[in-house]
Amino acid sequence: MEETGLVQLHALARATAHPGASSACPCATGVLADRDDGTVVRHGRLVVKSHAPGGDTEELRSRVGVAALPALAEVLLPPLPGPRAALDGRLVTAWPYGTPVDPEHPEAAPWEEAGRLLALLHLTPPPPGLPPMRAPLKAALAVERMRRTAPDHPAAATVLDAWRTLPPRAESRSGGSSALCHGDFHLGQLVRAPHWRLIDVDDLGVGDPAWDLARPAAWFAAGLLPPEVWSRFLGAYEGAGGPATRSPATGGPTTGRAGSGAPGGDPWARLDVPARALTVQTAALALAKSTAEGRPLDEVEHVMVDTCARIASIRTELVPPASP
Repeated sequence: MEETGLVQLHALARATAHPGASSACPCATGVLADRDDGTVVRHGRLVVKSHAPGGDTEELRSRVGVAALPALAEVLLPPLPGPRAALDGRLVTAWPYGTPVDPEHPEAAPWEEAGRLLALLHLTPPPPGLPPMRAPLKAALAVERMRRTAPDHPAAATVLDAWRTLPPRAESRSGGSSALCHGDFHLGQLVRAPHWRLIDVDDLGVGDPAWDLARPAAWFAAGLLPPEVWSRFLGAYEGAGGPATRSPATGGPTTGRAGSGAPGGDPWARLDVPARALTVQTAALALAKSTAEGRPLDEVEHVMVDTCARIASIRTELVPPASP
């Protein structure tokens, strides 16, 4: 966001925190995030978010409204009451400030709580008229961005080869599911306020809940998430009744409580396609961003590209290339 927009957003945050006040205040302030998909500033005990431009405002209002539902008060951080303003054509919403996961202490990351919260979200009946969750669309948009901005990157062909192993219209492969989904889950979508809650509902909607497990699954498959952490996360999810890994035939979980694959089946029957899509999405964004920044891939980005190469070499023999 340009400097003028940031000044206006800070002023709106202050006015929201202190209606009618004119004197200075000692509140902590700062920019918490400033990306293409949204800008978030803090003022004391609240944050104000300017959402991405160009989206469907009514769909976004519908998604924000879901976060305000009493049935989800212990799952999603609720928005603060009051009018939702617009700034330069971008919807602006206000939320309580929450403490994020500390990236400097990954051993303390709340994986079990994340699994439990996702299960509770997926078990909540979605309200009528809610749009589809955007996870599959975000994967496709990432590939489009790579094609547009990094077509000549040496790894672009590898990422596209992995993308082509996915079935056509992977977003429609819901396994009959129409659950309430977050649409973009990762640890950055958790804050403590004072209990852990999910945040950022911009991609929330109806769809296959397996997509909410796809990023941790992709990191586990790539060797970036330790097996014991993956087992804790998936075990907590299934232990709370999460439906994403249920066997279509039995309706029961496809794994043991720890997600080890025994007895009862393999969670990858439901997670495979979304996890591959998130691997491709991550690699595609890495190529696009590194090209724009004029830098080489970092270690994690290299791992995701290497995983795309493995996907392409293994899956091409099993699944006919389909995605353009």
